[in-house]
Amino acid sequence: MTEGRLIGIARRERKRAPMEVLERALVDPASGVAGDSRGRPGARQVTVLTAPGWSDACRELGRELPWTARRANLLVDGIPLAGTTGRRLVIGSLLLEITGELDPCSRMEEAGEGLRQALAPDWRGGVTCRVIAGGEIGVGDTVGLEDAHG
Repeated sequence: MTEGRLIGIARRERKRAPMEVLERALVDPASGVAGDSRGRPGARQVTVLTAPGWSDACRELGRELPWTARRANLLVDGIPLAGTTGRRLVIGSLLLEITGELDPCSRMEEAGEGLRQALAPDWRGGVTCRVIAGGEIGVGDTVGLEDAHG
């Protein structure tokens, strides 16, 4: 299993609301990240961004933006997520199934002109996940990516 670290947690109360950065969060199959408006069950219940992907996008853009501008729930480091559909992320007792690539939308242009295009290559925009088993997570937790064979 590939291992990395959880370095950020965020949620938004409602559509277009500012992102709230958290140190800890409860994540469950019924509501995703507690208090997040997009947490209903489905393929896009929790979104995960990689620190290297975000850094590459900002470098291409020519300026630094806070990772929350991507509006993802979790920021991880040390875990490559490109092409991982169907694999599972483990953070403590939390188990997430990766359901696909998180395509950058037009909202990214509001955060920074050119950001949508900068996030497009190599899954830089992150991944969408479904919660399989809930748990409480915290910044600094180890993140595991299960091998393709399980």
